[in-house]
Amino acid sequence: MYVPAHFAANDADGLIRLLARRWAGVLVTVDADGTPFATHMPVLWDAETKIATGHIARANPQWQSGPGRALIVLGGAEAYVSPSWYPSKAEHGKVVPTWNYEAVHLSGAVEWFEGGERLEAMLRALTAFHEAERAEPWHVDDAPRAYIDALKRGIVGVSLHADRIEAKRKLSQNKSAADVAGVERGLSANGDALAQEVAALMRAERASSDEPDGNG
Repeated sequence: MYVPAHFAANDADGLIRLLARRWAGVLVTVDADGTPFATHMPVLWDAETKIATGHIARANPQWQSGPGRALIVLGGAEAYVSPSWYPSKAEHGKVVPTWNYEAVHLSGAVEWFEGGERLEAMLRALTAFHEAERAEPWHVDDAPRAYIDALKRGIVGVSLHADRIEAKRKLSQNKSAADVAGVERGLSANGDALAQEVAALMRAERASSDEPDGNG
């Protein structure tokens, strides 16, 4: 992923965890003949080991490609940006449409694993991650043991050992303060929830960049 310095996320691990909690990741591999293959799947990120884990259906042929390299794409809030929102449009007209968004790409060696304690431990950790904020979280043990065992036989686990992490937050950081404010207003007035979320992210980004660095 192309990540100019002004769009690079300061806290990649934090962004990965945030995006993985809200959206499925996309696991991309390439077949022997060069054909790309992608699967949407839940992702659990270990910031210490830099390993992303998940699972796919056993009936999905992607896992049969075996070990190799893979890419996991995590997308976040995104919104179209109209050039009509830039005050600079009236000044010189040199503005065009664009797109603001958050995204992370994780690249590295991929490993598939089946059954046993490792698969169940991953399922428990993944469930705990997504159920943690619920008032009455669901646990694997809430379901009958035989039912869980049967479902486990229908999935295959996957681990990606990330050796390349590209975290991007494209929030108009390369624009003037006036143009950024114009985009914020335009997105805030949009009835789309994601557009309003991007506006909020832009405000938070601007507030963060305005904070003193503490170096006196």
